[in-house]
Amino acid sequence: MAFICTQSLLSITIFVTLFAFGSGNPNFQKGPQNWKFEFNYTNEPSRHPKPVQGSRRIIVGGSDNWHFGFNYTEWARTNAPFFFNDTLVFKFDPPSDTNIHPHSVYLFPSLWSFLRCDLRWAKRVANTSQGGGEGFEFVLNKWKPYYFACGESNGFHCQSGMKFFVMPTFRWY
Repeated sequence: MAFICTQSLLSITIFVTLFAFGSGNPNFQKGPQNWKFEFNYTNEPSRHPKPVQGSRRIIVGGSDNWHFGFNYTEWARTNAPFFFNDTLVFKFDPPSDTNIHPHSVYLFPSLWSFLRCDLRWAKRVANTSQGGGEGFEFVLNKWKPYYFACGESNGFHCQSGMKFFVMPTFRWY
């Protein structure tokens, strides 16, 4: 049984990694005939289709912000790719008399804890009052998967789908 679980976890990790790399390079998605590695072994100058863009400031959930009942996995999929130094902005209402179900932002250390919404190993990166105003900003500054979720209500928000992951990649153009 442990072998099957380990094998399944390894398969999921490989799939997630391939998905992150595949979605990060638009030419990769079109097939091998369109792969442009941009190697320049001659004295000819390199021709890039676009100049390298700067980092982006991305509001998590778009105009819907960070709230319960939204499909953040789909949001992350449709807003990919995410690049190094992009900033994710989590906007949510702080606790008040009218907001009795506040939100927070947790960062999980692994795919396994993310899938299980296991908050024991997760790190709270934004408390319930940090999402007001301009929101809480998180910079994707490492090449690794980032697993985010709301940790409120003892993980119920996470278990109900208030979670997503991103894998920042290099800018290839």
